[in-house]
Amino acid sequence: MKKAILAIFVLAPLVPAQPDPHKMTKADVDRQMQELSNWGRWGKDDQLGTLNLITPQKRKQAAALVKEGFSISLSHDVLTEKTQDNPNPLEHKMILLRPDQTTGFFMDEYSVNYHGFAHTHMDALCHAAYEGKTYNGFPISDVSEKGCEKDSIIVAKNGIVTRGILMDIAALKGVPYLEPGTPIYPEDLDAWEKKAGVKVGPGDAIFIHTGRWKRRDEKGPSRGFAGLHASCAKWLHDRGVAILGSDDAQDVMPSQVQGVALPVHQLVLVAMGLYIFDDCDLEPVSQEAAKRKRWEFMLTASPMVIGGGTGSPLNPIATF
Repeated sequence: MKKAILAIFVLAPLVPAQPDPHKMTKADVDRQMQELSNWGRWGKDDQLGTLNLITPQKRKQAAALVKEGFSISLSHDVLTEKTQDNPNPLEHKMILLRPDQTTGFFMDEYSVNYHGFAHTHMDALCHAAYEGKTYNGFPISDVSEKGCEKDSIIVAKNGIVTRGILMDIAALKGVPYLEPGTPIYPEDLDAWEKKAGVKVGPGDAIFIHTGRWKRRDEKGPSRGFAGLHASCAKWLHDRGVAILGSDDAQDVMPSQVQGVALPVHQLVLVAMGLYIFDDCDLEPVSQEAAKRKRWEFMLTASPMVIGGGTGSPLNPIATF
C-alpha cells in the first residue's frame, strides 16, 4: 500500500521593496533650494558667498601645509580641436612678423567660450539662476549684454588661498576611472575621508577625482560623466565647503533628477553661493598625492579680473 506524502509549503511573508534612499525629484531639489540657502547669511548685499568662509586664519592654516614647496597645476591643457565634449574649442590666432621683418615682436589672440566640459574654469555665482534670481536674491534683470551687475567673477579678484583636499573616488572604488553616469553619493565622500584620514571643514576646497581625463585618453570623448549625485548637496552645505572642483562638470550626467539638468550646479551656485572649478585635470595631483599618502595641500587660484563676467578660465595650483 502506497503512503500518501503530505507536502507542507511555508510561505515567507512578502517584504515590501525599500525605496531608494538616494532618489531625488525636482520637488526635492526645489525644497533644498530653501533648506540649504545661504541667502542673507553674510548680509543682504553679499556677493562673496562661501568665499566668506576662507578667513585670514584659514589662509594661514593652508600656508602651514606647505612642507616641500612642490607645486603642481590642476588645470588641463587647453583643447583646440572640436569634439563632442568640446564644441567650442579655444581659437589661437598668431600675429606674425611681416616677411621683410627680422626684428620685432610676435603676438597672438585667444578666443574661447570656456563654460562647458572641456576648459578648466571657475564659475561665478551669476552663472546660474533659479526662478528669476541669482545667489542672494539678485534679480536676473541685473544681467545684460554688458555682463552681470551682481555676483560676477570680479568679486574674487583678490584670489583664493585655502586648504585643498583631493577626494579620489576612482581610487576609493579601486578603478582607474569611473564610467559615465556613475553617481557619487554622500557615503562615498564619507568613505574617502575615512580612507584618507582627512576631515573636510569650513572654507576647504575639495576636488573630486573621477578619472575622466584618463578615460578620455583611452576611450575618447563622451557627453556623459561620473559625478556627484544631487543628494551630496546637503553634505557640502553641512561641511561648509567653499570651493567644489572636479575633473568634469561636478554633476553626474545624464542627470538622475528628472526635470533638473544640473541639480548640483543649481544648488551650490544659486542656493549656497558655493563656487565651482569645472574640468580640472586631477591625474597629476592624484599621482603625487598617492605617492606621498597625503591628500591635503595649499590651494591657490586667481581668476581673470573681468567686471560682469560669469566666470573665468583658471589655472589652480596645489602646493605640498
